[in-house]
Amino acid sequence: MVITHNLGYPRIGSHRELKKANESYWAGKITHAQWLETGQRIRRGNWLTQQQAGISLIPCNDFSFYDQTLDWSLTVNAIPERFRLLAEKPDTNETDLYFAMARGFQKDGLDLIAMEMTKWFDANYHYIVPEFSRDQAFSLRSEKVFTEFDEAKTVLGTVPKPVLLGPVTYLLLGKEKESGFHRLDLLDRLLPVYEQVLNRLQTQGVEWIQFDEPGLVLNSDEQQRAAYATAYRFLRDRFPKLKFLLASYFECFGENLTLATQLPVDALHIDLVRCPSQLDDILKTAFIDSKTALSLGVVDGRNIWINNLNRSLELIQKATDALGRDRVLVAPSCSLLHAPVDLDSETEVSGLTPEIKQWLAFAKQKLAEVVKLATIAAQPDSEQAKSWLAENEAVLTARRQSTLINRPDVQARVNQLTDSDTHRQAAFENRQPLQHERLQLPLFPTTTIGSFPQTDAVRVNRAKFKKGEKTLAQYEDFIRQETEKAIRWQEEIGLDVLVHGEFERNDMVEYFGELLDGFAFSQNGWVQSYGSRCVKPPIIYGDVYRPEAMTVRWTEYAQSLTKKPVKGMLTGPVTILQWSFVRDDQPRRDTCTQIALAIRDEVVDLEQAGIQVIQIDEPAIREGLPLRRENWETYLEWAVKAFRVSASGVRNETQIHTHMCYSEFNDIIQQIADMDADVITIETSRSQMELLDAFVQFNYPNEIGPGVYDIHSPRVPTKAEMVALLNKAADVLPVRNLWVNPDCGLKTRRWPETEQALKNMVQAAQTARSLVVENA
Repeated sequence: MVITHNLGYPRIGSHRELKKANESYWAGKITHAQWLETGQRIRRGNWLTQQQAGISLIPCNDFSFYDQTLDWSLTVNAIPERFRLLAEKPDTNETDLYFAMARGFQKDGLDLIAMEMTKWFDANYHYIVPEFSRDQAFSLRSEKVFTEFDEAKTVLGTVPKPVLLGPVTYLLLGKEKESGFHRLDLLDRLLPVYEQVLNRLQTQGVEWIQFDEPGLVLNSDEQQRAAYATAYRFLRDRFPKLKFLLASYFECFGENLTLATQLPVDALHIDLVRCPSQLDDILKTAFIDSKTALSLGVVDGRNIWINNLNRSLELIQKATDALGRDRVLVAPSCSLLHAPVDLDSETEVSGLTPEIKQWLAFAKQKLAEVVKLATIAAQPDSEQAKSWLAENEAVLTARRQSTLINRPDVQARVNQLTDSDTHRQAAFENRQPLQHERLQLPLFPTTTIGSFPQTDAVRVNRAKFKKGEKTLAQYEDFIRQETEKAIRWQEEIGLDVLVHGEFERNDMVEYFGELLDGFAFSQNGWVQSYGSRCVKPPIIYGDVYRPEAMTVRWTEYAQSLTKKPVKGMLTGPVTILQWSFVRDDQPRRDTCTQIALAIRDEVVDLEQAGIQVIQIDEPAIREGLPLRRENWETYLEWAVKAFRVSASGVRNETQIHTHMCYSEFNDIIQQIADMDADVITIETSRSQMELLDAFVQFNYPNEIGPGVYDIHSPRVPTKAEMVALLNKAADVLPVRNLWVNPDCGLKTRRWPETEQALKNMVQAAQTARSLVVENA
């Protein structure tokens, strides 16, 4: 039979045990030993699940308590200098150092800013960005990879396949924290640590090692291509007997195709879900005459629809015909980290009807699909193979013919869009004075991004309502009380543009999906976004439309409580698309435009209800950018258009905000400007305003709120720290265009730290205003 393997498995646990363990450890509710034991339980369950499914090569070291890139920074001792004092304290254990790097540290006289966090390629997963200096040294520090290999070997009774972040991708994912060098210049210092790791693993009895090098799918230059060649020649020369599996995913190789097929590895993994055409491209190269095996990623690791077995088998057959069965492996397209854990856990009554459920496969079911494909490829004429294929085709046909999917009226509305539907009535320079006259805000106006902390009381009341233990009237009375408290508190500390707090919302995408038609929901379809943050993406199965207003009632209620403007808070069409499991039976641009029209209707209704400021969040617009530059223009054209469709139905006096977090904007700043939002708020505090450079160099014309408060860390920034950040911004941007706000929404924070940080933020804005007056 064709060999099967897996690139990685969800690490959150089937019931989010990882999230609960991390948060309990941070709160001091469980011991370090109890926390470690939770990780061991999750890992053991994952390995046995894969073994029972019939996977031949089972990964280890794919588990992480927070982030695999952060794990590797600790492994190679790439600890930023500011954490050295903490690392050298005798009472600091490795775990607390690890979490300090991820979340910041504010204790015992130390005030350490967390490492930067950004999106993992084009996925809705965040990684901790490595930091490098000119004199960067590397050494082997962490034992994680070795202990987990031994642990897996004992549990499985077979030899597992360690997963290592490849050396070139690791360096490319990082940032130079000073000038005068390129991070790839550090490769020669880093490779000896990889040599130490492989030496140890070889002693422990390893056979296969998986090197993750997704950087190979990015556009690259000669220096980058030379780095890959250098790295794998170095490792191959020193370990001629170890089997290297080089894994790349999420896109085609492009100009790196020849390089990838000629690297001295034993197997090359390719993503045939995102780029099915590359199989033909590879089989036309000299690869066909080599001894290297080809791992076919034919089961989608990033979406939840069942596999089209016949389509995948065509690819497998083509590969085995050309290479022979012993040179072909079958696998998911990428790590199953991006998929929910187990469809079998969906037993409660929900929007996931039996009809929709049969169209889906979560991580556990994807393992079964991999094994089925390998089995059918080996025995295509067996009764079992025929039965599986017939069953699969019946489900696919039923989905295509389902009346749940298509709405001609929605499709017609998309087709009838005109150019005027994508433009505001006047240009920004004409809208801005009208908005300033209407809103009467001071310089450096203060606001928040939208959500306030979701307290235990909020969660308990929502859960009781869902279980029928509270009536709708009781639940809504509670939400009204929380909203009023939030409004009064914001007035008290002096915020200028208020928010209602979003206490009625479970998640910024899920909430809207529940109110739009064409969406379904799982009960346990959680995936990791970062650290202990898990999200449950909606499932877009059909045409999308808005049956009725979604946010007007609560926003209008909040506005009735205050004379200050209250923002209407909406999630934008691209973000709803990106953070959902999207139907795969029509172009993503069509689905996005349908969502944009639904959001447009909500924006118009908010304006008619008297809301003067409306925020349409698009944190995922950069994330959705194709990984290869040659595909950018097409995506950006429809993504920007979708935002403009959603925002362009209002009068000039109505101020449209958007929010984007943890994104690099330099290369798409023109398109960000083309979105034509009156105000954009962005993450800049972890990067110390570095991300603002793109807006400065471009001479960004509209208003901007560079975040001065990192909400992904529990530390409370000081007033002086935020004043310094505002001064940096005021030095390079017109003061009349600057806003003051946190980096992101405050849902995941706790009230004590939130209250103090926002008070400091308001005071920082007041100081910044006084400095402008003094310098006038």
